[in-house]
Amino acid sequence: MDLFSSDKITNILPFDGTTNYHGIILDKSQCDFYYQQLLEKINWKNDEAIIFGKKIITKRKVAWYGASKYSYTYSKVTKTANLWIKELLELKEIVEKESKETYNSCLLNLYHSGDEGMAYHSDGEKMMKKNGAIASLSLGAERKFSFKHKETKQRIDIVLERGSLLVMKGETQKNWLHRLPPTKKVNSPRINLTFRFYIFNICQVYF
Repeated sequence: MDLFSSDKITNILPFDGTTNYHGIILDKSQCDFYYQQLLEKINWKNDEAIIFGKKIITKRKVAWYGASKYSYTYSKVTKTANLWIKELLELKEIVEKESKETYNSCLLNLYHSGDEGMAYHSDGEKMMKKNGAIASLSLGAERKFSFKHKETKQRIDIVLERGSLLVMKGETQKNWLHRLPPTKKVNSPRINLTFRFYIFNICQVYF
């Protein structure tokens, strides 16, 4: 199933989850401004993971931001949050108002071209709020985004437009995988911001 319309869509998943596509929520001038600011100001680093005992470094760059220097371990690599910058707080406020949800951190991904993507996965970190919302804001190049049901294997594809917002919540992570497939049709960068709510123990927060 393909969804390419920019119209407001309520829950693009047919069952076992809630994923609302809000369409474009930023105008062209906002997209241009925030895209350039984030490229220049974010503390971008290549992502790292330990897979089958081998350290993997991705071409894709990532950054994690929050109100405090939260720390957590994923794929045997400990990650520590950077402190919010002004532009991220502005975008967080816009996203919270549109999605009617609250977030305390943001994971950013920088894909330099269509050659870089993300394999099927679900965001099920133990420290995330159970069935909490993950708000995905897209800047830069438009890219196709795919969902696949864990049991039926049914697939849903949608094009994430520049300045658009996709919000995954409810049982989406429990029942569906999602990915950003590589493509030869895109030659420009894309920045993806995923606003989340984590529940941290005091020992995981560094001020």
